[in-house]
Amino acid sequence: MVSSEEIAVAKRDGRREKINLDKIHKVVAWSAEGLDNVSVSQVELKAHIQFYDGITTKSIHETLIKSAADLISEETPDYQYMAARLLMFHLRKIAYGQYNPPSLYEHITKLTKEGKYDKQIVQKYAKEDCDLIDKFIDHERDLNFSYVAVKQLEGKYLVQDRTTKQVYETPQFLYVLVGMCLFAEYPKETRLDYVKRFYDAVSTFKISLPTPIMAGVRTPSRQFSSCVLIECGDSLDSINATSSAIVRYVSQRAGIGVNAGRIRAEGSKIRNGEARHTGCIPFYKHFQTAVKCCSQGGVRGGAATLFYPFWHLEVENLLVLKNNRGVEDNRVRHLDYGVQLNKLMYQRLLKKQNITLFSPNDVEGLYEAFFANQEEFERLYLKYEANENIRKKSVPAVDLFSLLMQERAGTGRIYIQNVDHCNEHSPFISELAPIRQSNLCMEITLPTKPLEDINDGSGEIALCTLSAINLGVIDKLEDLEEPLELIVRALDALLDYQDYPVQAARNSSFNRRSLGIGVINYAYYLAKNACKYSDGSGLSITHKTFEALQYYALKASNKLAKEFGKCPKFHETKYSLGVLPIDTYKKDVDDICNEKLHYDWESLRGDIKKYGLRNSTLTSLMPSETSSQISNSTNGIEPPRGLISIKASKDGILKQVVPQLHNISYELLWDFPDNKGYLELVAVMQKFVDQSISANTSYDPAKFASNKVPMQQLLKDLLTAYKLGIKTLYYHNTRDGATDAQTDDCAGGACKI
Repeated sequence: MVSSEEIAVAKRDGRREKINLDKIHKVVAWSAEGLDNVSVSQVELKAHIQFYDGITTKSIHETLIKSAADLISEETPDYQYMAARLLMFHLRKIAYGQYNPPSLYEHITKLTKEGKYDKQIVQKYAKEDCDLIDKFIDHERDLNFSYVAVKQLEGKYLVQDRTTKQVYETPQFLYVLVGMCLFAEYPKETRLDYVKRFYDAVSTFKISLPTPIMAGVRTPSRQFSSCVLIECGDSLDSINATSSAIVRYVSQRAGIGVNAGRIRAEGSKIRNGEARHTGCIPFYKHFQTAVKCCSQGGVRGGAATLFYPFWHLEVENLLVLKNNRGVEDNRVRHLDYGVQLNKLMYQRLLKKQNITLFSPNDVEGLYEAFFANQEEFERLYLKYEANENIRKKSVPAVDLFSLLMQERAGTGRIYIQNVDHCNEHSPFISELAPIRQSNLCMEITLPTKPLEDINDGSGEIALCTLSAINLGVIDKLEDLEEPLELIVRALDALLDYQDYPVQAARNSSFNRRSLGIGVINYAYYLAKNACKYSDGSGLSITHKTFEALQYYALKASNKLAKEFGKCPKFHETKYSLGVLPIDTYKKDVDDICNEKLHYDWESLRGDIKKYGLRNSTLTSLMPSETSSQISNSTNGIEPPRGLISIKASKDGILKQVVPQLHNISYELLWDFPDNKGYLELVAVMQKFVDQSISANTSYDPAKFASNKVPMQQLLKDLLTAYKLGIKTLYYHNTRDGATDAQTDDCAGGACKI
C-alpha cells in the first residue's frame, strides 16, 4: 500500500506536489459551514477516494462533489448547498486558476480579447466604471445557489467552450454583465444606478432571467427573444420563407410557434386544376426538418408547436400526427401541435351536433374571421355549410372532440388554443391586429402576418422577450414594483440591443415592443401563505397578486412611454382606447372569486390614454422549467410532484428540493382531487395577464374505475377551461404510477425561460 507521504497529486496547472489531506478536509469543512444536518466525515467517507500517485486534484474534487450530492434527501436537504459550494469552488478554479475572482475590468478585458465577450462592453464602460461596479459585486452570493442551480449554470448559462467544457466566468460576473449590456445606452448619470439595482435584483433571485438572456447577453451573439411566432401562408414562397425563418431562429436558441392553418387540404386544385395538392402533412414534415436541423448553440435542442384550426378538412389526420401508431409517411412526431377552437365548436359539442370541415382556400374570409370577428365567422360558417358546391365533410362533434382529447391524453402534447378568448381578452384590436397563433409553450399571444419572402420584411414575425418575478421572495405586494420596473426597462432595452436575423421580426419588435413577464415559485408562495390549489383558499391571494403584477408592469411601461415614447403601433391596441384587461376578461370568473380591485386603475387608465405604453404586452406566464432551478424555486405556476424533484438533464440526474421543506406544507400535484381548483386559479390569473398562460391538466388514472380516465372527465375539464376564459392549455400530464421524476421536458423550448 502506498502511504500518503509517497503520493503526489497533479495540480490543475500541471504541477505536481505532495498530497495534503488536511487541505482537502478544510475545503469540505468550509462547504459545510452554517448548514444543518450535514456531516463532513460522511461526505469524505462516502467519497471512497482511492488515492494513487499522480491523482489529479480535479478528480478528487469531482468525487467529493458527487458524494455530497448523493446525500441530498428530504431528511437532509442542506447537502444541496454543500454540494453546490464544492462545485462552485471547482468552477472558480477552472475559470480563474484560483478561488478568488479577478477584478471586473481585468476579467472583461481578458475575455473580450479571447472573443468570448461582446466588444461593446469595453467600448461603453471605462476602467473607472468597472472599478465602481466592482465595489457592489458580491461574489459571496455564489454560495447561495443549490446544487441543481450550479449544475444548470455550468451546463447552460456560464460562458464556456462547449467542446472542451472550459468555463470562463462565474455567476456574479454573468449577472452584472447582463445589466451592463442592457443599460449601456442609458445616460451616464443614471446608468450605474440601474446596473446596480438590476444586479441586486437578479443576484438575490427577485428576478428570474430566461435561458437566451443568461446564456447570450454579454457574448458576441445578439438574439435573445425566447419565443418566435411565424405564420405561414398558402403558397410555396411562403412555406419556404417560413422554413428559412425557422432555421435562423432555432439556431439562435429560440422556441418556435408555427401557424400552418392556411395550408389547403389534400386534393385541392393547384393552378386551376393542373395539379392536385398534396395537403398539409408533407409541409409539416418540411417544417419538422427545419426545426431539428440546429441544436441551438449546444444549449438546447430545437422545438416547435404547429397550429391549425379544428375545422380544417384534414383535421382527423392531423390530430393523430404525433401518436405511435401509423407509419412515417402519415406521422410527424417531432413537432407539438396547437389545435384552435372557438365558441361555435364547443356549442356543436354541447348540442350534440356535427362540425363541418373545410379546406381554408375554399371558404373565402372564413379563416380570417375565425380570429378577427366571431359573429362574422359564424355567419360565414353557416353560409358555407349550406352551400352544396363547396367541398366539405360533416363529423359528429363528439367524435371529433373525443379524438382530440384521446390524442392529447395519449401524447401529452396536443395543446389547446381558444382563439376567441385570445382575441376578445387581448391588448390588441382584433380587426387591426388579430391573434392567429401561440408559441411553443402556449403563453404568447401576439399578432402575426404570413411571411412571403425571408429578405424583404414582408409579413410579421412576432417575438416575445421573457422574464419572471420570484414570488417566493415577495413579503408584501408593494415589493413587486421595483423589480417590475427593472424588468420592463431591461427587456425594453434588450429589444434595441439585440440583432434580428429576419427583417419581418425586427419590424414587429420595434413596432409592438412586446414583453412577457411571468412568475416563478407560485407553489411555494401559496404554501408559505397556508393556501392550497384545490380548495379555493388560494383564489383571493392569487387575485391580489396578479392584479398587482399587471398594474405595476403597466405603470412601468407607461413611465417608459413618457421617457422614450409609446410603441409605434400603440394605436392597434385596446389600451389606446382606454380599455384594460380588467374590462375584457370572462365575467364567469367573478362567480368563483369576487375579490375587489385594490389599485387605482382609473388613474392608470388616464395616464395610459394620455402618454401611451412603451410595450404592447407586458405579461405572460411561462413554464420556466430550467431557469426557476437557478433560484431553487418551484417552476412557474405549477405544483411540485414531490418534495424532491428528480430533474433529468444532459448532465445526469439532479435532485431539487422544494423551498423551506421542513417549515411549510405543500399540496403536491397528485394529491389534487381533480383539475377544478387549479383551473380556477389559472382563470383568476388570466383575468389580469394580457397574453396567455402555460396551464396544464393532470390526471391520475388510479383515481378512476378500471384505472382509466373517462372521456367525459377530459371533456368536462376542457369545457370548464373554456367557460372560465382560459386562453390556452399546454401539457396533459398522466401519472404513470412509477415515479414522480420531473424531466426537463421542455429542453427544446426557450420560452420556458
